[in-house]
Order: sequence, then C-alpha cells, then structure tokens
Amino acid sequence: MHVDADLLRADFDTLAEIGATSDGGVNRPSLGESHLAARTWFLERAAAAGLETRVDAAGNHSAVLPARGSTLLLGSHLDSVPSGGRFDGALGVVAALHVLLALKKAAAELPVSLEAIDFTDEEGTLVGLLGSEALAGTLTPETLASPRGGREALLAGLERAGLEERGLAAARRDPRSLAGYLELHIEQGPVLERAGAQIGVVTSIVGARSFSLVFRGEAGHAGTTPMNLRRDAGLAAADFAVAAEELVVRDFAGCVATIGHVELEPGAYNVIPRTARVALEFRSAGALTLGELEASLLARARSAAARRGVELEIAPVGRWEPTPLDPAVCDAIERAAGALGLLSLRLHSGAGHDAQALASVTPAGMIFVPSVGGVSHDPRELTAWEDCVNGANVLLGAALELAGRRVH
Repeated sequence: MHVDADLLRADFDTLAEIGATSDGGVNRPSLGESHLAARTWFLERAAAAGLETRVDAAGNHSAVLPARGSTLLLGSHLDSVPSGGRFDGALGVVAALHVLLALKKAAAELPVSLEAIDFTDEEGTLVGLLGSEALAGTLTPETLASPRGGREALLAGLERAGLEERGLAAARRDPRSLAGYLELHIEQGPVLERAGAQIGVVTSIVGARSFSLVFRGEAGHAGTTPMNLRRDAGLAAADFAVAAEELVVRDFAGCVATIGHVELEPGAYNVIPRTARVALEFRSAGALTLGELEASLLARARSAAARRGVELEIAPVGRWEPTPLDPAVCDAIERAAGALGLLSLRLHSGAGHDAQALASVTPAGMIFVPSVGGVSHDPRELTAWEDCVNGANVLLGAALELAGRRVH
C-alpha cells in the first residue's frame, strides 16, 4: 500500500499557495490570517474526502478515520516562522492526511482510529508547542502568563481563532485513549544529505530554553557624551552576544546559542541606547549540559551589564527538556523504511517538535527526510519530492505496524 503521490503533490502545492511569498516561501505565523486560511483548507479538504473533522479547545485541527479503541495520532503543524519555507510542518500534516486517504480507499479495518492532526502554534510565534502541550496536559498557567510572543499577541491570536485562554486545558486527552504519535518532518539540517540516507529515524529531541534579556542604561546625546562616560545598553547587549558565541564554541561542543532579536530604544542615530531588549535561545541534547549552559550564559550577560554600568532584567520565556523518543516506535519506522528499500539513519533532532510534548504521554516517534543543503526556516527550504513521497510511505508503513500492534 502506498500514498497517492500525485494527489499528495497537488494538495501540498495548493497549501503552499496560502500565505505564499514572492521568493517561494510562506508566511503563516500562528493564528494569523494566512494560518487560519490554511487550517480552513485542511478541514475542507478532509471533509470533501469523507473523513470526520474536529477542532479542539486549543484549536488543534484534525481529520479522523474512526474505529473502535484508542487513537493513533499522525501530524505536525501548518504555521510557519515569519517568511519561512513551504515544507516545515506542512509536509507532515499533508502526508498524515494522505495516509488516512490511502487507508480509507483500501477500506482497511484497523483496531485503532487514525487521526491526522495540525497542532496550534508549534513555531512559537505566540507560545510554542501550545496545541501539543494542551493535548498532553502539560501547558501551564505560567507559560501562558509570559509567552514568547507577549501576552497581547497571544490574546489577540486566540481571539482571532475563536479560542478562550481559560478553555485551553480542555484539549487534554486521556493518555489511555492514545495509541501513539508519529510525525513526518523535514530534517532542517545537513546530516541525512551528507550521509546519503533517505530516511532519518529520530531517537531524541534536544532541549531548549529561551530568555528575554533587557539591558537598561542611560540615554544621552550621541555627539556630546564622551565614550568613557556612557552607560550604553546597546554595547552591553553587543558584548554579551560576542561572549555568548565564544563561550559555546569553546566550552559547549554540540550545543548552540542564538540571539534572534535585538531592539534598541530610543532607536535613533544620535541617541545613546537607553534600553536593549535581547531574545536569547540555547539548545543541548543533555539535560545536565543544558543547565550548565544556562548558568554560564546568564553569568556572561550579568558580566556584560556590570562592565558597561547598566542594569539587567532576565525573564524566562520558554523551556523544553531533552526528550528521548520511543525505541519501539523507532524500530517500526526503521522496518517501514527497510521494507521500501530505503536507507535509514538514526539521529537526534536539533530542532523542537510537537513530538516532544506527545512523548510525555504516549509512545512517540519522528521520521526525517533530507533537507537540500540543510536549509530551513527560509524561503530557500527544499526537500526533493521523491524524498517527500518516501517519507509519506514510511509514515504509512509505520502507522500500519503500530496500529496493528496497538502500542501502549
């Protein structure tokens, strides 16, 4: 049994037109207009194919091939980073839908329901893993109180989607109702391409932590204030950025740290910056190392502030622990790839995914397909279509095995 490659391509291309940008990418930030339009397309496409459709209290959108017993979830997300690529998340949702369509066409009788799910806000425009954590029951009031994208953006997004913050917890599923979770995703890195492997079997997902850092100095005239008398918040932020890179490269091999956004106030040519707001994120595959990296990075930030005579405010805005994925599910993915004559490789994911949240409540696994040049979160993001079809068929094969085994 295989997915219909031509129909899969047609649906993928149709979806890619929603929020399309002139440079070949997509712009579908979570719960924005184009993202909501993509979700509407997903439900309408599923309903037109005769599948049941559902939307839960966290806005997760689902297509369901019902059966008695528990539910095997297949899916990913339709939101994108600002000006992102067409494949990230979207391939996993469309492939999950086509697994259901292939089984429906074959009139397959399975002991579990299959559900193709599009999770809300995976990319972190608002919170990050909002929908999958709500489903897993791990979305906390603390997370919602200080979301990555800010409270105003979160509340506005929920309103646009017709969701209520106080109702998000109602999306939680009883773990006993779940048979497992499978997610197909592009690798977003160069490992598979360099190894010549067609399928990645993800064994674990790195942990990540993010912080908002605010350096507060003193504004002044850029022409009349001597350099040695300045309390320049912008220079403190710059000092920290350089120190952070040097620290990770020298002392934390295999880890990464990123300063993804810097905002200076007042933000004028002729005014010394009074305030520098910095978005910091760092990742590690080991929980102990992640904690050590946090302590070291924040110490560097404090040192930079002290050296420049400015104050520093530190606020955590995201925390995801390193997550091992289920060994039995990894084995099923590997067998599905082997049955199709595809070369697979076991690897960890350096990017976060909804599988992190699901792994806490049900056996979870991920399938990677190669990213050309390792490019992702960019309009140049590309996966060869043959690899996309291979990934969808491995998803189908692994789903059939796990559904038959009724993993728990």
